[in-house]
Amino acid sequence: MATITLSAIKADVGGYVGHADTHPRVRDAVVSTLEEQETFLEDYHVTSAGDDLQLILTHRRGSDDERIHELAWTAFEAGAAVAGELGLYGAGQDLVSEAFSGNVRGLGPGAAELTFTERPSDPVVVFAMDKTEPGAFNLPMYRIFADPFNTPGLVIDPGMQAGFSFEVWDVEADRTITLSVPEDTYKLLALIGSTARYVIKRVYPREGNDNETADPVAAVSTERLVDVAGEYVGKDDPVAVVRAQAGLPAIGEVLEPFTKPHLVDGWMRGSHIGPVMPVALSDSQTSRFDGPPRCIAAGFQVTDGELIGPNDLFDDVAFDGAREQANEQADYLRRQGPFEPHRLPEADLEYTTLPDVMDALTDDWEPIETTPQPSDSAPSPPIE
Repeated sequence: MATITLSAIKADVGGYVGHADTHPRVRDAVVSTLEEQETFLEDYHVTSAGDDLQLILTHRRGSDDERIHELAWTAFEAGAAVAGELGLYGAGQDLVSEAFSGNVRGLGPGAAELTFTERPSDPVVVFAMDKTEPGAFNLPMYRIFADPFNTPGLVIDPGMQAGFSFEVWDVEADRTITLSVPEDTYKLLALIGSTARYVIKRVYPREGNDNETADPVAAVSTERLVDVAGEYVGKDDPVAVVRAQAGLPAIGEVLEPFTKPHLVDGWMRGSHIGPVMPVALSDSQTSRFDGPPRCIAAGFQVTDGELIGPNDLFDDVAFDGAREQANEQADYLRRQGPFEPHRLPEADLEYTTLPDVMDALTDDWEPIETTPQPSDSAPSPPIE
């Protein structure tokens, strides 16, 4: 089979209403742009999670291709223009740069791309989250590819017995490390538990696995919007792509982590901790306290570059319990109001509007007066 690249590229170009959803006319503008310039695409699909649009593109040009990224940028610009006409909130907010410069990375949008040789059957899941950060995928990716309690194929499938390698990015120090499980499990967890700094970028099958691919099998967008804008203009809202079956985790194993809602940074104003709720495509609108954080799962069969789908994988009553649990967790956390741990620690709010509030109080602070203590040399009172 031929080599194919699947690019999942996302951006928030304007919310409807507030930060809740995307407007149909904005999506239509994006689709029209792709239709006009699709000559070097094999296929495409446009979907949304909350107020973020995701372009799912297949092509033969490889990852980080300038023409593909320029097409995505042009499509997002068209959507932002319509969002501006409609007066939508935050029109073009993720298009931080004024012009395209060869790659959407570093300009505002996020991208997760996999280049691989197609197998006879290649099931792929495209995940998209809203109101959270790239590190929100750390725990699900670990469970999918390293936790035998989630993925029994790690125990009973010869195609996965050798384990997987995780490419981890330190997004603060701009460096990367690759760790392999099972032998590096504890080192991996030491890093990826710090979700704001260490982010899983890609996952690879290890040599010795009896599966049908040596190509990367998962990728996550790791772009942080604050690094581009220099201030909070919206949360990163990451996307991820995961290949499945035939010596890789089965679709059911890929989805299983989302039955246990985990807590992530983001939610209202990017300043609160909340649970990730797995939802159907039609339920991705984030309205309660601008959330709670949502995740959609669009399943495709990639066949000769064609995207057969999507299959709305979270549109299943089996995830009703997870949604109920996420709502209960959200209720509990909301009772904390502006208090930690619902609100993020002050150090994590550096790029939000909170520092402006703190700066305004600077001149109102006064030193604490302390009562002088007796000197050690002072005479002791007489004993009566």
